[in-house]
Amino acid sequence: MREIELKFQIPAAARDRVQRAVATKTARVLPLAAAYADTADERLARAGFALRLRREGTRWVQTLKGRGDGLMDRLEHEVELPDTAAAPVLDPARHAGTPAGDALARLLADGAPLVERYRTEIVRQLRRVRSGGALIEIALDEGRIVAGERSAAVCEIEFELLSGPPAALLALAEQWVARHGLWLDVRTKAERGTRLARGLERVPAVRATAPELPSAAGTAQAFGAMLHSALQQVLPNGAEIASATGEAETLHQLRVGLRRLRSALKVFAAWSPDEAAALALEEALAAPFAALGASRDAEVAAALLAPLADAGAPPLAWPGADDAPLPAAVVAAPGYTRLMLRTMALALVALQTPGGHLERAAAARLAADWREARRDARRFARLDTEQRHRLRKRLKRLRYAIEFLQPALRPRRARQALKALRVALDGLGQANDHAVARATLAARAAADPSDPGLAFALGWLTGREDAVRAEAAAALAPLDEVRRFWR
Repeated sequence: MREIELKFQIPAAARDRVQRAVATKTARVLPLAAAYADTADERLARAGFALRLRREGTRWVQTLKGRGDGLMDRLEHEVELPDTAAAPVLDPARHAGTPAGDALARLLADGAPLVERYRTEIVRQLRRVRSGGALIEIALDEGRIVAGERSAAVCEIEFELLSGPPAALLALAEQWVARHGLWLDVRTKAERGTRLARGLERVPAVRATAPELPSAAGTAQAFGAMLHSALQQVLPNGAEIASATGEAETLHQLRVGLRRLRSALKVFAAWSPDEAAALALEEALAAPFAALGASRDAEVAAALLAPLADAGAPPLAWPGADDAPLPAAVVAAPGYTRLMLRTMALALVALQTPGGHLERAAAARLAADWREARRDARRFARLDTEQRHRLRKRLKRLRYAIEFLQPALRPRRARQALKALRVALDGLGQANDHAVARATLAARAAADPSDPGLAFALGWLTGREDAVRAEAAAALAPLDEVRRFWR
């Protein structure tokens, strides 16, 4: 069976309020004590499986969960066991005959023994509500995850769809987000437990993956798959940033994911079942995207100016983004979370809507975009700073569009186009960093003309301007060698 649920973290200031909202007259309290098993080499976790034996009040339940879509849909198989005082023996064969169970059997075919890796001790408050034609279970979980001597607190709320349309689940969750300031966390207890067992405080950032287009997909279904693919990069990186466990690369990959998402919403809005909603989401995502870029832009500029010291420059402190919000505050904000839920809802509708002929629509879209981009690339030397910036954004959107649509394109030529675009974007990126740094320092110099560090840096940047521009123009040249890559 499939488990469709959304999980959210609760801000400390809202916990009492959320607890009161869940603890209605019809709610019930259920103690949960679970042990999670894996092999010594963690082959289940690496394959995306979680196998547990859990005491739920007065009953024992063995559950196998498989890798889901990374958003709200996951494979699950439960077996209720006879009530005994002692814990039953965990038996993987109980899941035989199910897709997840058969995959588990293959993982354990060599007879590798299962051992307890971590456990959870949770008190769950449950209530069921009907909303939008759906029956939804709301569960407030409080307790801890324990792995040896290490433990991590749990205080989260889950919304599970028991019956009815998934759109109703998203709509109800959005109401709770608006009311209580919840933020979306796609990381499961099993993922957190595995991390705890390994003694890891941080994990690698999640990078982009190509969308999986449904067989014979139409334009709307392709659009939904694009949103889904972008969200699979955005949501886990966002959860790490919101919980302050992310690193600089996590923030970078979050911004890449948001850029991919905005590109899909803007470039392919006409393929959406609701074009106006797609364009409104793209516009609304501009503000959090910009806020997340403030600290990274300062890091890039500081790296650009690092050679100044070797050139004999006086000390120069790059202006910090003191007034910029912390990335965690941006991602944990209710407004940001609601945008993610609305994007998920739009993707859900799109995936259920066939749309027009994909290859013809892709050819029309890409041919026009490629023609405009190559025209501007050829006249790069005559473009002003703003026009070059627009060209860079257009090439980024084109790159993401080709990555999204690769299954509908000519494979070898599409790879050639992507290679040329990466070279071009590297060159334009360096030119853009140079222009941003020069403009920022020029503004500071106007306010403080006596600073020798500023004067030296501006002179150094100005002296490199022609070379940077020439390098960018050369990086654009391979675009002319790309042959038609659409069908």
